[in-house]
Amino acid sequence: MASPPKAPAADPIDARLVRRLADILTETGLSEIEVEHGGLKIRVAKTLTAAPMQMAYAPQPAPVAAAPAATASPSASAEAAAPVRAAGDEVKSPMVGSVYLQPEPGAEPFVKVGDTVTAGQTMMIIEAMKTMNPIPAPKAGKIVAILVEDGQPVEFGEPLAVIG
Repeated sequence: MASPPKAPAADPIDARLVRRLADILTETGLSEIEVEHGGLKIRVAKTLTAAPMQMAYAPQPAPVAAAPAATASPSASAEAAAPVRAAGDEVKSPMVGSVYLQPEPGAEPFVKVGDTVTAGQTMMIIEAMKTMNPIPAPKAGKIVAILVEDGQPVEFGEPLAVIG
């Protein structure tokens, strides 16, 4: 009796779709991709090895020669970040890609800290797979903080801005 329920549950997942998503990760260099359709959600992610992460953080060990300084910096960063996030609602990235704060290079940014936005107003764009995706303000309010830099890669669910 345990086998029949498992077979229908496996039917909605198309192995070809999962393979295509994995191919997209490889082709684009993304670390994860998530697709949701008709109540079915598929997430494919690469596991990064420790070696690239160590290489990415290699410049940091030189400045952090003294242990007390290293201990003070992360706690100071955490304290500085906490009030910003508590001041309003975070706008999170709906996808993996590169974030751009203006419509084209050299143009004025969509929004700046202190600007008032209306619900649905474009705050920034995220480029994913050569497609520019506008990120709308989820509600009206004042931009309290912009937590990303122009051209920065972002992950799914990463905080982009804070609206107060």
